[in-house]
Amino acid sequence: MQYLKKLKIGNVELENNLILAPMAGVTDLPFRVICKKFGAGMVCTEMVSSKAIFYNDEKTKKLLNTKGEKRPISFQIFGSDEETMAYAARKISNIADIIDINMGCPAPKVVKNGDGSKLLLDLEKAKGIIRAVVKNSNVPVTLKIRKGWDKEHVVAIELAKIAENEGISAITIHGRTRTEFFTGNVDLDIIKQVKEKVKIPVIGNGDIIDEETALRMFEYTGVDGIMIGRGSFGNPWIFERMLSYLTENKKLEEISTNERLNIIKEHINLAVKEKGENAIKEMRKHIAWYTKNLKNSSEFRNKINAIENKEELINLIEEYFKTL
Repeated sequence: MQYLKKLKIGNVELENNLILAPMAGVTDLPFRVICKKFGAGMVCTEMVSSKAIFYNDEKTKKLLNTKGEKRPISFQIFGSDEETMAYAARKISNIADIIDINMGCPAPKVVKNGDGSKLLLDLEKAKGIIRAVVKNSNVPVTLKIRKGWDKEHVVAIELAKIAENEGISAITIHGRTRTEFFTGNVDLDIIKQVKEKVKIPVIGNGDIIDEETALRMFEYTGVDGIMIGRGSFGNPWIFERMLSYLTENKKLEEISTNERLNIIKEHINLAVKEKGENAIKEMRKHIAWYTKNLKNSSEFRNKINAIENKEELINLIEEYFKTL
């Protein structure tokens, strides 16, 4: 069975059906560029607040920068107010290939404002927001949800049907409830059920960390595409590995130390170009992910956390990689 294929979302065709998930503080322009280079069929921006767009917030404008990036790019917006979500949709559809509505984020600061996965508790409200965004967007609109709020409120199937009726072009489902956050195992059955109940493309998300878990998501649920989130941390070449495995059933060799070093340096350079020296602090978590489980990596990470200058950082990394 050939699981890897081009995926059509509305009038947008993706090169393949492996998608980088939108993740706050992670999927900025530099990381998207690198994941795209390794073959991601589509990348998504960090989630952007519709209120911030409405109030023309400067910091938010930076999140929306996609200059020089290979398309298509999905822009994710969140909010629980129809008016600002409609406004954001109008504004964003001038620059986006696809607009994604976030109804899955479990973060307390998002949920306490009634946004993200909190909307899973109010399907009427969710429906109003979906309708407002679809009506005000001139690009395809997708929806990202979780299985439900908690085990008493498993609403994925119901919400997927609402979304399809309201003109959503594809739906991504993370097979956990909000109360589970990222604990326990992802529920593949609910993803499979959503896939069976709607005709629009369904994208499976959750616990896809390597070639086998990618294949299992496709095989078990029958989804049209998969979305990789935390599995890409410090591991953007995961896309290349999955492409090889899903087309030729072969696993690529582990990435060499030298290649890993070059990617880290490329990532740092892209980040500094995009955000200035401020990017160095933000890069610490990425470097920690890139070097996880390598020899003496925790000692190395402690050293990195004291550095705020690009040249020093690169020198330290190069020194460390010589020891491997």
